[in-house]
Amino acid sequence: MTILIRKFIENKANIFDFITISRSNLIAFILPFIGIVCFLLMWSLAASNIETSLGKFPGPNAVITQIGNLYQEHVDERIKEQSFLQRQEKRNSERLSKDPAYEVKTRIYTGKETFIDQIITSLLTVLAGFVLAALIAIPMGIAIGLSKTLNSAINPIIQIFKPVSPLAWLPLVTMVVSAIYVSDDPLFSKSFINSMITVTLCCIWPMVIQTSVGVVSLNSDWVNVSRVLRLPAITHVQKIVLPATIPAIFTGMRTSLGIAWMVLIAAEMLAQNPGLGKFVWDEFQNGSSQSLSRIMTAVIVIGLIGFLLDKSMLVLQRTLSWDKASASR
Repeated sequence: MTILIRKFIENKANIFDFITISRSNLIAFILPFIGIVCFLLMWSLAASNIETSLGKFPGPNAVITQIGNLYQEHVDERIKEQSFLQRQEKRNSERLSKDPAYEVKTRIYTGKETFIDQIITSLLTVLAGFVLAALIAIPMGIAIGLSKTLNSAINPIIQIFKPVSPLAWLPLVTMVVSAIYVSDDPLFSKSFINSMITVTLCCIWPMVIQTSVGVVSLNSDWVNVSRVLRLPAITHVQKIVLPATIPAIFTGMRTSLGIAWMVLIAAEMLAQNPGLGKFVWDEFQNGSSQSLSRIMTAVIVIGLIGFLLDKSMLVLQRTLSWDKASASR
């Protein structure tokens, strides 16, 4: 009888735990859903009451329609590209059949970039600039955190340049790249290099600061163990510093990536470099009846991409970090 009562109590406790978990998961799903529905209703209501020089402000339905239109434009452009390549291949084959000594010439398709092409361009640019900044900022942050002398020497420079908007660097970057990056057959376009360096400049400072703070905040017991074992400097960094500062490093990386995505869109608009920023500016200048809805579609896509980039960094942090509590935030 006692065993039966114990099993009944255990089963009841398990059922209660299951109900609690299911309820928390349900709440975690319902609350964001309610928030999104309320936002869509408010957006739709506000859009129907706003009249602009180009017509009514676009609501959710207009954005959904433009998503389909923009995707179809991308498909049509790829069909044109395929047709161009097939015609070129056929023409070269005919020339070769008539003249075997003919030197085949191939041309790249130069049609306009579609909305999806612009998304890919912006993503490649922001990731390239972010990776370059990480390669510079993380070692610099570790060095500054380990050396008080180096910290005292470099900290004033960081404090001076940290508040400067990366867009203020854009004209200087453009002129320097135009003067230095000279090639008849460049590997990357100058517009890509300009945008990438601008992204790098805005990514460096948060990563340097957060990394150095993480190094300075190292557990003193771990540092003492390293000293007792007389670990070489490189081994100390690999075995003690890096694992302990991963949460701080990723905090700086997530902050930098969010800032970089915002700065890149503004830089593309200002410099007319290929990407989502240029798409928004071109549509604004176009002034057609669909321009507003296309711009609003770009705004939603920019926000979603920024959200996904942040979540991707969070997943990467959870994978690499030993501190699961900080990685879950």
